[in-house]
Amino acid sequence: MNAARLRRSTDIATVRKIGRGVRDVAFTARLRPNDLNVMRLAVSAPRTVGISTIRNRARRRVREAFRQACAAADITPALDIVVTVRRDAIAADFSALRAAAEAALGSARQSSR
Repeated sequence: MNAARLRRSTDIATVRKIGRGVRDVAFTARLRPNDLNVMRLAVSAPRTVGISTIRNRARRRVREAFRQACAAADITPALDIVVTVRRDAIAADFSALRAAAEAALGSARQSSR
């Protein structure tokens, strides 16, 4: 799977502004198609999630859930995704995170048709 991180603040702001929103208990995602044939992902965790070690763990878990969901779908979605982690992502089972990521990618695939 070709994947990269979405790093430029202008790209992140564009996705947040005009991207399609998907909400879950563990995260909120904004998705927007791109022309790069790779999935670019930015994950943020506000301070309300917890102290820095907890926020970092939550970011890593959500990033890995999206990576595995994309690999399991056996496609390379040309998407820019901005994910904001919620407090419930900390206690969520990883399989639930992965299922939510698969659902988010699936809804993006359906809306692009």
